[in-house]
Amino acid sequence: MTGTIEAKLKDIGLDLPEPAAPVAAYVPAVEANGLLHISGQLPFDPQGELMTGRLGESCDLETGQAAARACATMLIAQMKAALGDLDRVKRVVKLGVFVNSAGDFTDQAKVANGASALMQQVFGEPGRHARSAVGVPVLPLGVAVEIDAIVQVHEA
Repeated sequence: MTGTIEAKLKDIGLDLPEPAAPVAAYVPAVEANGLLHISGQLPFDPQGELMTGRLGESCDLETGQAAARACATMLIAQMKAALGDLDRVKRVVKLGVFVNSAGDFTDQAKVANGASALMQQVFGEPGRHARSAVGVPVLPLGVAVEIDAIVQVHEA
């Protein structure tokens, strides 16, 4: 049976990708004490290619927002893989957004909105969350954005 969140994904036309496998010595997600901690997720375009570049140099704001949305999509895919049912998501607690930024780029919060908007669209009010948006000089594999998450979950 399709759950409420699965139906919402279908309604908005969002197909979840296969959850990305870890690229180093860590696991994608850990559930502990009612919280799901999701490792940083990288942005993949619809063709499965990494979205690389630096905001304020080789990427514009719209590209950064698309990369953040792609990271959020992968976070939701990791939630589904870890929980089995997206209706177990009680609340998106916090997103940590890292933006590959030129030294004079100051719109990290606007980039992060690409992820925040998707969480709210998919989960409604429980998708509203606390957030950090931090500019960094480099990210793994040269990606434009990386996002991790903490999600409160209903018991199985």
